[in-house]
Amino acid sequence: MTHYDAIVIGSGMSGGWNAKELAEKGLKVLVLERGQKIEPAKDYADFLNPWDTPNFDKIAEDEIKQHYPIQHRGVGYAVKESTKHFWVKDSEHPYDTPKDKPYDWLRGHHTGGRSLTWGRQSYRLGPQDFEANKLDGHGTDWPIRYDDLAPWYDYVEKFAGISGSHEGLPQLPDGVFQPAFELTCAEKAFKKNLESAFASRKVIPARVAHLTAPTAEQMALGRGPCQARNHCNKGCSFGAYFSANSATLPAAMRTGNCTIVNNAIVHSLDYDATTKRVTGVKVIDANSKEVTTYTSRIVFLNASAIASAMILLQSKSPTYPNGLANKSDQVGRNLMDHVSAASANGVISGFDDKYYYGRRPGGIYIPRYANITEDNKPYLRGFGFQGGSWRESWTGNKAGIGADFKESNRKPGNWRISIYSFGEILPNPENRVTLSKDKTDKWGLPQAYIDCEMGENEKIMMREAQKDAYSMLKEAGATDISRGPDAELDLSLPGNRIHEMGTARMGRDPKTSVLNKWCQAHDVPNLFITDGACMPSGGCQNPSLTYMALSARAANHAVKLFKQGII
Repeated sequence: MTHYDAIVIGSGMSGGWNAKELAEKGLKVLVLERGQKIEPAKDYADFLNPWDTPNFDKIAEDEIKQHYPIQHRGVGYAVKESTKHFWVKDSEHPYDTPKDKPYDWLRGHHTGGRSLTWGRQSYRLGPQDFEANKLDGHGTDWPIRYDDLAPWYDYVEKFAGISGSHEGLPQLPDGVFQPAFELTCAEKAFKKNLESAFASRKVIPARVAHLTAPTAEQMALGRGPCQARNHCNKGCSFGAYFSANSATLPAAMRTGNCTIVNNAIVHSLDYDATTKRVTGVKVIDANSKEVTTYTSRIVFLNASAIASAMILLQSKSPTYPNGLANKSDQVGRNLMDHVSAASANGVISGFDDKYYYGRRPGGIYIPRYANITEDNKPYLRGFGFQGGSWRESWTGNKAGIGADFKESNRKPGNWRISIYSFGEILPNPENRVTLSKDKTDKWGLPQAYIDCEMGENEKIMMREAQKDAYSMLKEAGATDISRGPDAELDLSLPGNRIHEMGTARMGRDPKTSVLNKWCQAHDVPNLFITDGACMPSGGCQNPSLTYMALSARAANHAVKLFKQGII
């Protein structure tokens, strides 16, 4: 079968949601995934011990240099011998950048995409985030506001399962939460002292997409409560954290309306100038290189912000010589991520007789206060801090063996607390991805050329955030603080936070944006894009929850248009 009601390109965070929503509403859906099929029993490694793998699960240095230099640099903690199949080989998926503008493109080609390997921090954007572009003139105005998306945040949170606490903070709206993971004794002390010293700043439990009180709907999909093992980057056999593999794709498949084709590399989208519609998707088999065209009435493009832009740029026609739906010349532009650099950690005393149980998937979060509850900052927008506490290593790097060694190292070290910044990047049309003019990949498709760098606002913001990190730890009573207020900062490379956004942004004006308020292409009404490409700005919060809400909202709208015969 090659004809469907809807085709979804990409099976990850947003693609999985589109597949679920479209299939549950009765459409026959094809999901095209460029990577391999993932089978939890065979491909997850969360029950595999390090000593059961070569080199204690470390990839050999020569192999890292040859095949995983970028992936390992970006997320070395997650790229292991047992999990390397969740990450692309850089040697097989090259791309170019200017020599002075490195970019970390961190990717996984497989069923579920990065929903298998994400950090699972789940925060709503606040009302200020939907208005920021209009107010300070950077980027294009969002065509929606918080109230438009709020019911869809409710909808996806209920299904996905988000643990968190109700705090009543306008800039970080509460949601539909399962019980939050409890703060440790050190974190509770830090919270009390910091909030006493800074009335406008709050410390709250991290909001994470982990089940703590599974609903009947979630258990019916085979999901169970989080075991607090901290093996998340190896896949979760309990289905405790949200992924397309554990939640949305099984929900889509049980309808009988969804088909998934793996190893399907999208070449381009076919466009009919008479009907002004996309008619099909041209696909290359990753193994045989055989070409197939699948047709449908609706196409959802969810390949990730960079890959989705590349597919549009590759889809040229007489009507769109610069790429499909690109009359605005905004496809590929405004590439964003988040910026990190500011951090600090220090010792919290007074709790040496206490320890913690299990290994939680999240610690603390300090929501944005800059230009919210505190004004007159020398930068626009703001940042939040993620962090947590732990007891320092029992053994560290000490050498030794035998009973005497174990006996002398049974006492854990100090309690230490750490906070780490995530800041917003201003939209910039010069930060962009284009197609290489002379380099192709092994399937004959143009390589990406990514030209992106941090701006002056991001540099100033992180310098100020470093001062804040230090002062918060100091005022909260921490000692032995690792980084001072004037610490030398190396900003995270663009892409390194793995929050790529903005390359086919939503907007009110077709002349300055690619998509309308429904994530629907202004000029191609049966084409929708709901991955990070659609974002006009990023806020400072982790964006995946917003992708989910936008995807469910857009799919619901697409089905209405489909049943009315409009698309």
